[in-house]
Amino acid sequence: MNAVAQEVVALLQKRNETISCAESISGGALTSEIVSVPGASHVLPGAIVAYSNQIKIDELSVPGSLLDEFGVVSEEVALAMAKGARAKFSSSWAISLTGVAGPGPSHGVEAGTVWLAIIGPEHEETVKLAISGDRENVRRGAVESAVGVLARILASRQ
Repeated sequence: MNAVAQEVVALLQKRNETISCAESISGGALTSEIVSVPGASHVLPGAIVAYSNQIKIDELSVPGSLLDEFGVVSEEVALAMAKGARAKFSSSWAISLTGVAGPGPSHGVEAGTVWLAIIGPEHEETVKLAISGDRENVRRGAVESAVGVLARILASRQ
């Protein structure tokens, strides 16, 4: 269990808020990080691993036109994934991750490129990450970065 994830759950519990996750590159690891914290069931109503574009469209309401125009690894798609998760689970907050874990590039996007998006009450933020290393390092780095950014945002809104 990660101390930063503990902080996220504690901050959400304190404010009676919830978070949902929409994951692609991390394959559920972000949600797993959050649910490793006791009490997470009070703040996490649900999550979706949307590895395929069709699941992004069907389950997260990501417009196919965004995928076509910007590509799956883009700020626009990360934001749409977060918005879709927030709407689907009626959560206060939502976080999404999309990227290329490697080992090589995908559709012209370099391995290690990750977009994360966080939306919540009067807040919308996207972050582009460039993470080096093998596939596992990229995925782990994406999750650690996402939890860290979320903790920073929540702490700044106390």
